Amino acid sequence: MSAPDDLDAWLRLLRTPGVGRDSARKLLAACGSAEGVFCAPAATLRTLISAALCSALAEPPERHDEQVAATRAWAATDPARHVITLGDPSYPPQLLETADPPLLLFAQGRLDLLTAPAIAIVGSRNPTAQGADNARAFAAHLAQAGLTVVSGLALGIDGAAHEGGLAGRGATIAVMGTGADRIYPGRHRALAHRIAEQGLLITEFPIGTPPLPENFPMRNRIIAGLARGTLVVEAALPSGSLSTARAALEAGREVFAIPGSIHSPQSRGCHALIKQGAKLVESADDVLGELDWKARPAAANLPDGESIHDPLLDALGHDPATLDALGARTGLGAADINARLLELELDGQVARLPGGLFQRRSSG
Repeated sequence: MSAPDDLDAWLRLLRTPGVGRDSARKLLAACGSAEGVFCAPAATLRTLISAALCSALAEPPERHDEQVAATRAWAATDPARHVITLGDPSYPPQLLETADPPLLLFAQGRLDLLTAPAIAIVGSRNPTAQGADNARAFAAHLAQAGLTVVSGLALGIDGAAHEGGLAGRGATIAVMGTGADRIYPGRHRALAHRIAEQGLLITEFPIGTPPLPENFPMRNRIIAGLARGTLVVEAALPSGSLSTARAALEAGREVFAIPGSIHSPQSRGCHALIKQGAKLVESADDVLGELDWKARPAAANLPDGESIHDPLLDALGHDPATLDALGARTGLGAADINARLLELELDGQVARLPGGLFQRRSSG
């Protein structure tokens, strides 16, 4: 069923002010169900929670009937939409193994992905061109190997990871920091539509919840909890990606990081993770090896990692470089270098960065 019969009680428990997830789980364990919580004698509840919380539970939260009606209407609109309660057979078992599983999940798309082996891929909202390429290529390779790619639908690395996941057999899960009826950021509306059709959109936030800043750290623990491991592609210090990595460690999952230039702020988070024990990876096969996952044969159109032999590309390497530096390395004049860089940029092999820098792009 798209929405459980006791949805009223579940939403009331979720939305009652002051009743956090820890108290709610304690009540559920003692009372047997969400409905049981609201049928229990006050004396029983007072042995479990404070008198103030007992008083809060005695009255429905503000606009409760509207919330229940909106949730039922959302679920009834599309058979691919579901409200999954803690303990429901469809609830992802890997989330149950974490310290703070959500009470409710609002999902749209392929529920089978909730039990599929998964890898989380996260990173900067403002990645380098190479970072976005790496996220997309790693995700495509890992999804083609049969892993589901989990990320947070944010701009930058998250979006690239979802695109790569959609290109492979394992598909992708987008964990949202809003209600299921709101897509954030708006620029990812088309991507979210593709994910709803081919993968899965999921959130713990009730219908109508806007993109509040405090929601996204909470979302990150679900990203990490759904996956066997978390790969950080690029991350500054500090960043939400590092909070996802911490959540993965707390859940006993693997953490992987791709190294980058020592001069790039977007590499500092990955380097910090590696110093703290994260696995340094240079290819998607490194991730598969650490997870002891036997990949299925990759599609013929996936990046094969073969280097392109070009004097200017060889001189550029993989760290950002200035025009003057390239001139010193190659002995070519500025006009010749500019002309060749433009060709390589149009061909997708070189990215032009702020500050007059150029960076080679390659698939990982």
